[in-house]
Amino acid sequence: MTGKNRLQPPSGDEPPTSIFLGEDGETLDAESLAREICRRYRVEFPDEQERYGDAGRAWCVHDNLYLLNWGAETVNGYDDMQREVAWLAGVLEARNFPLTRLARNLDIGATVIRARIHSASGDRLATVFEDAAALVRSRGTFLD
Repeated sequence: MTGKNRLQPPSGDEPPTSIFLGEDGETLDAESLAREICRRYRVEFPDEQERYGDAGRAWCVHDNLYLLNWGAETVNGYDDMQREVAWLAGVLEARNFPLTRLARNLDIGATVIRARIHSASGDRLATVFEDAAALVRSRGTFLD
């Protein structure tokens, strides 16, 4: 993308940078988790740097902060990750973003969560991410 079509960094409301898993009483550093998810994602998809630049990295962290928040709120019984991810998939699909990459990002998120959060709530959060990845893959729309 060049000129006026170049991807701009996120603006507006900032996503939460910490999440609370109520059952275990844990407050987690969501920003650290989101940055690690994005680091691993960018290793798998190095073309993202050329395609989206540094703004793409900022969007990756931004979106993963929301995903982590939605996941924690789902574990806590306050939200529905499936509904939120279906909405995000629709937004990304409209922007021609390959949904296989969103699904893979959610898989990476589950892996990072399992590696860093050693509790029953952490396991549930990872499962919520895995279920969301399966939902994205089941959409049968713009996947390549």
